[in-house]
Amino acid sequence: MININKVKQLREETGVSFAECRKALEETRDDIEKAKETLRKWGRELAGKKSERETKEGIIESYVHPNRKIGVLLDIRSESDFVAKSEGFKILAHEICLQIAAMKPLYLKIEDIPEEFLRKERNIYKEQLKNSGKPKKIADQIIEGKLKKCKEEISLLSQPWIKDQQKTIKILIDEYIAKFGENIIIKEFVRYEI
Repeated sequence: MININKVKQLREETGVSFAECRKALEETRDDIEKAKETLRKWGRELAGKKSERETKEGIIESYVHPNRKIGVLLDIRSESDFVAKSEGFKILAHEICLQIAAMKPLYLKIEDIPEEFLRKERNIYKEQLKNSGKPKKIADQIIEGKLKKCKEEISLLSQPWIKDQQKTIKILIDEYIAKFGENIIIKEFVRYEI
């Protein structure tokens, strides 16, 4: 028998529907932490299914840092006006603006990074390792590792969320997709700095 108080607690902590919280607790035998992980997993699966659905609604969110030297504009979309106007959606948009202001991503996703940019970075890393005395195979692995890290740092969706390093921005969005039951995408963003 599922403890109703645990279902309520899980719902409050995750924002996921009562039925999904109950199902997750049943599957994990009343273990709240395991249920949270199960809900996150289901959220990623749900996000994959929802990703093909059209996002015609949304909001433009803005953020200006208190020093007035950094600003962000974010175009974030959802399927319905109902979700776009919700407080949770506005919170997500604000969190992403804070992420952009703090972490300075250049691109939305890794696939958006131009090959020319990657080629230049690769050449810089090769130059840094040129006189290191490392065997070519090891040097190539180091270069690829540095390139992978660079891609993750400059791509918004692959960056660790500043408020929870265990989650990327993609995972954060997937959790909101699971919460709302709608596809959510970032259409574009612009970061300004003086």
